[in-house]
Amino acid sequence: MSLILASSSPRRQELLQRITTDFISIPAQVSEHINEPLAPAQHVLTLAARKGNTVAAQRPTDIILSADTVVSFQEQIFGKPKSLAIARTTLQLLQGQTHQVYTAVWLKRPQQPAQQQVVRTDVSFLPLTPYQIERYLATGEYKDKAGAYGIQGYGGLLIKSINGDYYNVMGLPIAVVSQLLAGDDLYLN
Repeated sequence: MSLILASSSPRRQELLQRITTDFISIPAQVSEHINEPLAPAQHVLTLAARKGNTVAAQRPTDIILSADTVVSFQEQIFGKPKSLAIARTTLQLLQGQTHQVYTAVWLKRPQQPAQQQVVRTDVSFLPLTPYQIERYLATGEYKDKAGAYGIQGYGGLLIKSINGDYYNVMGLPIAVVSQLLAGDDLYLN
């Protein structure tokens, strides 16, 4: 029995390594499109379960861990920006405001029901000038980041404060994952 991370995210792999190095990464090949609008917490739960169930069907005798993260401001969901223009608009909306980051964690052991948990962190951005936004966008860091920023990189310079789990904003709340895996001592460092 192996622990499978249903993700190709380097950040999630790096964070999971803080708990265990004994895992395999198998990205879930699924659509992240959801037809009906959902509240942010339900949105991430739906996608984390979709990813996890896809990999669990391929690896039914393994422990499967999946996650999904979105940024939400005034109930509007911001995933990974599809273009520079969308990233710019997102940062313009978030600047000087407090938004929420939601991550759903989904864990499935063989022949047991899946366990799910959603973690929310409030992130307050500094007021930003157009120059500061353009300077950040020029780093390219916004690509492949929910909400068009990465807290662990240059995006940390945009943030005034956070209330909640820092690792949640990176994409994997490791304290929650550690608790979910607590019964699997074989997998913990």
